[in-house]
Amino acid sequence: MKFGIVTFPGSNCDDDAVHAVVDALGAEAVRLWHKDHDLKGAEVVILPGGFSYGDHLRPGAIARFSPIMREVVEHARRGYPVLGVCNGFQILCEAGVLPGTLLRNERLKFVCRKVTLRVENADTLFTSQYERGQLLRIPIAHGDGRYTIDADGLERLRDRDQIVFRFADEVNPNGAMDNIAGIVNEAGNVLGMMPHPERAVDPLLGSIDGLPLFQSLLARVSA
Repeated sequence: MKFGIVTFPGSNCDDDAVHAVVDALGAEAVRLWHKDHDLKGAEVVILPGGFSYGDHLRPGAIARFSPIMREVVEHARRGYPVLGVCNGFQILCEAGVLPGTLLRNERLKFVCRKVTLRVENADTLFTSQYERGQLLRIPIAHGDGRYTIDADGLERLRDRDQIVFRFADEVNPNGAMDNIAGIVNEAGNVLGMMPHPERAVDPLLGSIDGLPLFQSLLARVSA
């Protein structure tokens, strides 16, 4: 199975994603540039973290217009897996692939530390190797991670079990609505999350709690 990892001007977690896919998972990765017009045979697409286009206007607002995003949106529409991490999550929301938006952290400060996540839905392409209710230690690094959606949209997310991860710390790190750390689209093939699973795939990094996410994709897509 081939993973396509997109690099935008300002991406800084694309190498981490390649490491997670190639070194930790043992799968194949192909690098995709923001000006590319095809996905080079990738079955899974990853939009990594960083500061695409310097976060001008707002995070993800310019990246959504990159040529590669036409291919990513179509890939998602056809039911193939897409994972957006941190800035990638922001881009997917800006592109309308996922509902809601990411606003400035509640305390208006950049936050970089490990947090505790709770798995809310273990029946997705991305979480089949976890257990519902399982607690994970995953790093975060963002200044615009406060997930926000209108009341009706939040009710739909809850009713359709689209909330995949919640912050489980006593105080969530960014003020996200309903402690939301990650959601899937209605079809379940697109996941956006603020924490960085690709930075938690090696004991040397202090946690391997992100590795089952990539193993879930490998198991479900290869089946």
